[in-house]
Amino acid sequence: MIEMYQEAILDHYRNPRNFGHLENPDIVSRDVNTSCGDEIEFQLSVKDGVVEDVRFSGEGCAISRAAASMLSELVKGKRVEEVAKINKEDVISLLSIPISPMRLKCALLGFKVLKVGIIKYLGGNDG
Repeated sequence: MIEMYQEAILDHYRNPRNFGHLENPDIVSRDVNTSCGDEIEFQLSVKDGVVEDVRFSGEGCAISRAAASMLSELVKGKRVEEVAKINKEDVISLLSIPISPMRLKCALLGFKVLKVGIIKYLGGNDG
């Protein structure tokens, strides 16, 4: 069973969903995992409080890139407030494989980047 999930991770790594850049994003957030050099940037377009489009870019290992790809699929079409409620357990469950403590930063890099962008956006759009 784990082998099937490993295939999904490899598929998202080799064929990442929503990979690239948006023309005029409302949210841009980027970070680097200093322990391994993985780098992820998220860009989101928001319309009427809903994530209308999302792109991510960067370099990294299979787990960080696959997790960012899966996360991009998860947030597209959701209200920004819903995205703000996504937690690290949600991201780990998307991967559906055991994540060692050494790989946890890789798996959660995209989540961290997305969360920072959403928090900044919400903080600047509260009125």
